[in-house]
Amino acid sequence: MDIRHLNYFLEVAKYRSFTKAAETLHVTQPTISKMIKAVEDELGVLLFDRSTKHIELTDAGRAILVQAQQIVHSFDHLASELADVMEMRKGTIRIGIPPMTGAPFFPAVIAEFHRLYPGIRIRLIEEGGRTIEREVENGSLDIGVAVLPVNEAQFEVLPFVVDDLKLVLHPDHRLAGRESVRLEELRDEPFIMYREDFALHEMITTACIRAGFRPNIAYSSSQWDFISEMVAVGLGVALLPQTICRKLDPGRIAAAKLEAPAISWNLAMIWSKDRYLSFAGREWLRFARTTFSLPQPTQEE
Repeated sequence: MDIRHLNYFLEVAKYRSFTKAAETLHVTQPTISKMIKAVEDELGVLLFDRSTKHIELTDAGRAILVQAQQIVHSFDHLASELADVMEMRKGTIRIGIPPMTGAPFFPAVIAEFHRLYPGIRIRLIEEGGRTIEREVENGSLDIGVAVLPVNEAQFEVLPFVVDDLKLVLHPDHRLAGRESVRLEELRDEPFIMYREDFALHEMITTACIRAGFRPNIAYSSSQWDFISEMVAVGLGVALLPQTICRKLDPGRIAAAKLEAPAISWNLAMIWSKDRYLSFAGREWLRFARTTFSLPQPTQEE
């Protein structure tokens, strides 16, 4: 028995006539009679009393009628829901964003996406980059924003920001006013650092070790504005993306180019190669490519 059998049954029950049901369904009367007989044989009951001029539902037929109506309604609703999903009228996208990247890049993008697709809900989850990578991998997130490099054997990657970290410090600091500062010159400075679940925490620590010292971490935070405020009151130095530095008050915070080595802050949207990505998720990526003026995927991709 399939949904077509139930539709035929409902039409016969509605008209109390095989002939009228056949006309409505645009099939022959023998075809619909054969279909109903097949259902009766499968269920082991008579659905219609055929002994009168107008056929009538049997007790079994009346019991099945209610269930058949609900099943067909649910099936029709399912088809409608599926069409809405495929046409991007409905859906939910779970996107992980590190706090460092949210404010500079995404509010206006999300607002425009919501204007175009008001039925698609975006759930934003703020976490550190390493946590986001794990949650994209295990399916808790559909798409994440991560600091490159990531494991490209595991993730699809859409780079959208190429930036460098700059040194930020109090205007009275001994290094303030310099155009550039070598990383090794920060050997004895207290660092205001990102939390350990941030990719930048690991990247900065690794760069410092390669420069010959381990950073002295005085404070940790997940919020760039809190980090910058601690710098502004002289609690330490920090390394912030150039994009963030443009938002800082130069009267309260000095900034200098970091070199030997420079530390890149390259951002990408990532999604799992091994998991299904919804229609809404794919549309978000297409929209992001357009918004950030990124190349669209080739036919092979």
